[in-house]
Amino acid sequence: MLTLRPAAVAGMFYPESPDRLREEVDRLLARVRLPLDEPTPKALVVPHAGYAYSGPVAASGYARLLREGDTLTRVVLLGPSHHAAFAGLAAPESEAFETPLGPIAVDTDALARVPKVRRSEAVHRPEHSLEVQLPFIQRVAPRASVVPLLVGQASAFQVAEVLEALWGGAETVLVVSSDLSHYLPYRLGRAVDQETGRMILRLDTTIDGERACGAQPLDGFLEAARRKRLHPSLLDLRSSGDTAGSLEEVVGYGAFAFFETGHGTV
Repeated sequence: MLTLRPAAVAGMFYPESPDRLREEVDRLLARVRLPLDEPTPKALVVPHAGYAYSGPVAASGYARLLREGDTLTRVVLLGPSHHAAFAGLAAPESEAFETPLGPIAVDTDALARVPKVRRSEAVHRPEHSLEVQLPFIQRVAPRASVVPLLVGQASAFQVAEVLEALWGGAETVLVVSSDLSHYLPYRLGRAVDQETGRMILRLDTTIDGERACGAQPLDGFLEAARRKRLHPSLLDLRSSGDTAGSLEEVVGYGAFAFFETGHGTV
């Protein structure tokens, strides 16, 4: 039997009931209008707050995988650690992650080929930045396993090296989990997030933690995207003030797609 990493934030960040969760994810995806001629992206940057806050923004990214979802067999999932400080990147020891929709397998064979990644179940056990992505992945790419990596203190070059080892072909998509600015007044947060969005579209690898809580995985991915000549596109840029929160202190959310063809906006 597979060793499971149990869900840590079901019932808090997203519904605990399988039926309610399935309905919520499908409802969010159905609201996204997709361009007819858009190819499947190689990578996404999506937020990781509770679905009431960032779910619509995350869905604008994941909906781009629906057309080719049955052909995707690996999702490389990168995010920040909110609970533990450590050096480098950490993979779980578990062989699958549990969600209310069932287990999603960890691609242990892929992890075995990755350089300089530690194994730590303790780092992964309480973390939500990767977990909240899993129900979306299960609905849009039901055949996919995941390569879940939390990024601690690591340079963009270290992260890019790991991503290049996992790059794969059309069967593999990369997902970077990051929210944007935190707890700014609505207008200021909007301005800061717009500038951060422009940095992402320039593949600028100097984004810091004031602009994005997932700055280190994001910068590392952008370094890899620059090496691979990916073409970025902004899909959605909102904050909790636009979705389910007050305007006094907001958290920013952005969704970006990265294409191997020249489809992006830059």
